[in-house]
Amino acid sequence: MQLRQRSLVKAKKILEEKVRQRTKEIERQKNEIAEQKQEITDSIHYARQIQRAVLPAENIPIKNISGHFILFLPRDIVSGDFYWHRTFKNKTVIVAADCTGHGVPGAFMSMLGVSLLNEIVPESGLDNAAAILNSLRDHVNDTLSLSGGQEHARDGMDITLCIIDGKNGTLDFAGANNPLYILKNNELTEIKGDKMPVGHYEKKDPFTNHRINIKPGEVFYIFSDGFVDQFGGPDGKKYLSRNFRKFILDHHSRTMQEQKHLLLEEYQRWKGSCYQIDDILIVGFRI
Repeated sequence: MQLRQRSLVKAKKILEEKVRQRTKEIERQKNEIAEQKQEITDSIHYARQIQRAVLPAENIPIKNISGHFILFLPRDIVSGDFYWHRTFKNKTVIVAADCTGHGVPGAFMSMLGVSLLNEIVPESGLDNAAAILNSLRDHVNDTLSLSGGQEHARDGMDITLCIIDGKNGTLDFAGANNPLYILKNNELTEIKGDKMPVGHYEKKDPFTNHRINIKPGEVFYIFSDGFVDQFGGPDGKKYLSRNFRKFILDHHSRTMQEQKHLLLEEYQRWKGSCYQIDDILIVGFRI
């Protein structure tokens, strides 16, 4: 009996030692994973600083418009949505884009988009928005080497691009999947973009250029689909385009900064406790 008890005590001690060692190893692995996670998070936060530095400051004045706002809410620290604007030869180009993916993959695509716009737009002549999108699509496809394989077959971006010519009172618009909203005389007009992205797609027709006569006081909106696709409300459903159109129609006469504040409040009210499903970008500007 004593021998059996001694064997049980010995087995218990061996088991306890194994449990201690295993617990120690689990704790070490846990700390290692936590450190790696923190390093990754710190790197992404630094990437956010770089992305923000590349994008134009949200509140700097833009030539040829009297006011604007940019509502920019990345889902995962860095964003696959991006905005861009530059003025050349007294014409102003304003862009809102939604790249494939979000987070780090989307952010890489957004940086590619910004880099290519910086290269293409100054050389474009600025007399045709669609021509810029055609060139951008060619550059995106060439950069991603789509002809060599299918690994990037779905990469690209939906985008709205406007060229404002204040001297001649015109706005050129071209869109890849995304529309342009125009508010004038208390009415909302939607001009749809072409149903194809900037990127590899079975349809590769030239983009359509829309030239619009503009007057002071008219308001324009370009955006990604993150706001209208957000789940929330009492039934956990999508916000939808019709509610977005009604909201901006009701508030378009307010100042641009008031509109930004109200849109943010509306988004937070609708989202509630639901998870943000995508990056959000809305750009509004008044002629």
